[in-house]
Amino acid sequence: MFSKILIANRGEIAVRVIRSCRSLGIKSVAVHSAADSASMHVREADEAVNLGPGAASENYLNIERIIGAALEAGAEAIHPGYGFLSENAAFAKAVVDAGLAFIGPSPEAISTMGEKVAARAVAIAAEVPLAPGSRDAISGAGDVVAFGAQHGYPILVKASAGGGGRGMRLVESEEQAEEAVAAAVREATAAFGNGEVYLERYLTSARHVEVQVFADKLGNTVYVGDRDCSVQRRHQKLVEESPAPGLSAELRAAMGAAAVRLAEHVGYAGAGTVEFLVEGENFYFLEMNTRIQVEHPVTEMVHGVDLIAEQIKVAAGEELSICDSLVPQGAAIEARINAEDVAGGRFLPAPGLIEELKAPDGEGLRFDAGYQSGDEVLPYYDSLIGKLIAYGPDRETALARLEKGLQELLVRGVPTTVPASLAVIRHEDFKSAQFTTRWLEEKVDFSEEPDEEPLARNEVEVGGRFYIIPQFSDRPGAFAGAPAAYAAAPAEEAAAGQRTRSTRARGKGKASDGSVKAPMQGTIIKVNVEEGQMVAPGDVLFVLEAMKMENPIQAPAAGIVGPIHATVGDSMAAGTLLTQLVLEGAA
Repeated sequence: MFSKILIANRGEIAVRVIRSCRSLGIKSVAVHSAADSASMHVREADEAVNLGPGAASENYLNIERIIGAALEAGAEAIHPGYGFLSENAAFAKAVVDAGLAFIGPSPEAISTMGEKVAARAVAIAAEVPLAPGSRDAISGAGDVVAFGAQHGYPILVKASAGGGGRGMRLVESEEQAEEAVAAAVREATAAFGNGEVYLERYLTSARHVEVQVFADKLGNTVYVGDRDCSVQRRHQKLVEESPAPGLSAELRAAMGAAAVRLAEHVGYAGAGTVEFLVEGENFYFLEMNTRIQVEHPVTEMVHGVDLIAEQIKVAAGEELSICDSLVPQGAAIEARINAEDVAGGRFLPAPGLIEELKAPDGEGLRFDAGYQSGDEVLPYYDSLIGKLIAYGPDRETALARLEKGLQELLVRGVPTTVPASLAVIRHEDFKSAQFTTRWLEEKVDFSEEPDEEPLARNEVEVGGRFYIIPQFSDRPGAFAGAPAAYAAAPAEEAAAGQRTRSTRARGKGKASDGSVKAPMQGTIIKVNVEEGQMVAPGDVLFVLEAMKMENPIQAPAAGIVGPIHATVGDSMAAGTLLTQLVLEGAA
């Protein structure tokens, strides 16, 4: 067994791995960017290594620095978590070449199954059902049009090298093809360093069901139940559960056997997830994630296992120890708690300071956190604060416990997805397991969710540093915002990736004055208009990238575009004026 492991990640998953290491008596080494120096995973680890300032490409995605940190700290293995380098075959190979153990599958398995087009070929060879899709990466919008003519719409444009909804666009007509491909390529390149995309026929009434597989290096391969992850917005999961409700025993067994065949075909070792789309009694291979999943706790709860600890044991050469825990007991449901403003169904990333965070303490509840009171959700990374998981002897009990836990969960300082999760689990369709991957966006109404109170701000410069003094509403329950005063790093520090504070200024429900502002801190990656252009309500004027996601900024009303105050590559603070529309009918 290893004596010291480096975790090449941050946030909630890094904390989760650290705690499994602790339970096994293994010392943990955290790595972090300069901006993350005060983060929870740094405090939780036995040791921490600063990978330096700058964007994630210069620290969390810097293979040479991470391996150097592991060797310097005397670690014997590296756990990649999920995201970042977790499905990077070059990273896994570099770890092994450095004489360290990679806590995951072989570089060859990652390369084959992590590249979605190659994974489809493996599925065909392993006799796993597939939905119609392109055999190879596409070269442009023309391929989308040709595919649509043969198979119909809607079509998904998907990143070959990644997952998590990044680099994915839904195309519902020929006219949308060019912009969808361009956006998918941009986002895939930014998130994974690989802009290849492929096509897949989008099944409009399918559920997203995934199977947890596990294999050791001694030839044992098993599947550890299934999970339903159909409740998604913008292809990002919101609520997950295990076992997937309403499936026949025959369908479960067939999916599990197919997942095992797929894993065995590539000589897989470690934890992996095989994702399927399910329509009726038919299932179709979607992709395989060659890592631990965000939603792994629901599988742990119903099987009584520690999947992270099992990953570590398998990487150390031990035989699978979970073969007696393959039959699920009860039900578990997880709600992801993200720092996002869900008002009106917008789900806008909302980085900022968490003034207070208090997890509920009730029977069957578990909270996997990446933050504590006083921590800041930074705009450079994803917005996951933590995950609330509820277990019960049956699905109804788990649902009731989750609802109570969500009501008692306290997060003050940033808006969260808690209202959205409550709306989901209270919905009759969800209670009766009548939902698909499009259900959340088509059937759940978030229009009544209150908007965050606009945050008035005063900014003063003292000694080269900007101090922001917010003014708060007296309205009961209004967004708490930030502490009474806090410092924001000068521009040169922010550009270097140093710790900065974020502010927001949002409003909804008032007649527009034509101003178009950045809804959050981020980088402008596309400008679609020019001064003097006439636009209609809802036209996408700018695209802003924040927390690894592209966010379209739309025209609030019809009007003529005024002077444009943003160019591609500009980093914008929340509330920055991008342009001012001269509204129709205005003098």
